[in-house]
Amino acid sequence: MSEKNQERDVYVAIADPTRRKILRLLAEVDELPLHELTPQFQMGRTAVSKHLAILKEAGLVADRKVGRETRYRLNAAPLEEIKDWISFYEGFWKQSFVKLNNILE
Repeated sequence: MSEKNQERDVYVAIADPTRRKILRLLAEVDELPLHELTPQFQMGRTAVSKHLAILKEAGLVADRKVGRETRYRLNAAPLEEIKDWISFYEGFWKQSFVKLNNILE
């Protein structure tokens, strides 16, 4: 799998803590421009912009131009894939705890 294809993978996009923080920040507001996102991190605009590009390629972030400024907003729809994956394992763990509880009783 090429690096470009991996960046489009939702799991790869959320693997980085900086990108997860960006998603959390965007979830709290309608939109944020880059200059308001950047001070939230100990890195420059270019680095934050690269993280946003990865999130955008994964479909997790949408952007729009407002004059000279680009505003970013969360698109949570791709996170449904992760929710479904986690739900499967949630059932697994529930069954495992029931079995453990039966053994302990």
